[in-house]
Amino acid sequence: MMKQTWPAERTKKFKQAAFVYLYVAILYESTVYVMFDANILPVRLGPPIIWLIGGGLIALSVFLGLYFLNNVWISRSIWTLQAFRFPGLIAGAFFPQPDTLTPTNFYIAALAAVSINFWTLARAGWDL
Repeated sequence: MMKQTWPAERTKKFKQAAFVYLYVAILYESTVYVMFDANILPVRLGPPIIWLIGGGLIALSVFLGLYFLNNVWISRSIWTLQAFRFPGLIAGAFFPQPDTLTPTNFYIAALAAVSINFWTLARAGWDL
């Protein structure tokens, strides 16, 4: 992906989106680590440590892409992928299953963080 040049105001939006994305990624990585440490992560998709490392590398790549490349397609792509997080978060926050180990407050907090991230990515991607 190529670096795009924007006015200073738009560049600030990309930097803000990058740091908010990094914050949300740190929250997700921390959550996975705590769940891994508590032995409540399923192992059906392979060792959780591989997913932690992979998630960290992806998060770092997105952060660097948003911060340094200021490319609208990175922002728009991540914005689109973020949209797929909402159904699971809404289900966990407002319609939890009876056998769920995770409290609904966890999902509400994640919904708030993802919503803010969604907003900053939209501001950078579409210059809102």
